[in-house]
Amino acid sequence: METQNYYLKEIVDSDIKHIHKGLSNPEVTKYYDVHYDTLEETKEQMTWFANLKKKGKGLWWGVYDKRTDKFCGAGGYNALDKKDRRAEIGFWLLKEYWGRGIMKEVFPKLYELGFVNLNLNRIEAFVVKENVKCKAAIKKVNLTHEGTMREFEIKNGEKISLDIYSILKSEWQGL
Repeated sequence: METQNYYLKEIVDSDIKHIHKGLSNPEVTKYYDVHYDTLEETKEQMTWFANLKKKGKGLWWGVYDKRTDKFCGAGGYNALDKKDRRAEIGFWLLKEYWGRGIMKEVFPKLYELGFVNLNLNRIEAFVVKENVKCKAAIKKVNLTHEGTMREFEIKNGEKISLDIYSILKSEWQGL
């Protein structure tokens, strides 16, 4: 699975160092649900990836630069609901790859994987209201803002509002 400049490879246990590099960086995980200080802690995330696939609840891929073979980040699906044919899309990049248009290039491939391979009708994204950079990037990948779930989560005693975005298969087919 590839785009013009990147290829996607299913995340496996041997990718732990790549995953740790991203999910141990406070700037990458600032608005993310997880953060791991040690490689040992990152095993929890690797188990999460493996369980997603095993239970049929999603799948994630590493994103690699085709020219250099370097790991850039990860993206994929979780909360897969086969009955209602929807899933949540997630994506993060190592800081050194921010602002390079990677999301804009890779998201069409992720949409194809979701709508064709996983037979989804709806792809959803949930973004912390204050995550302005992510919301700007999301607008470039044809996700529609549907609204805000006010004070939807509480993390570390703080009330977090989430903006919800989506794209439907019928919209994707028209792109």
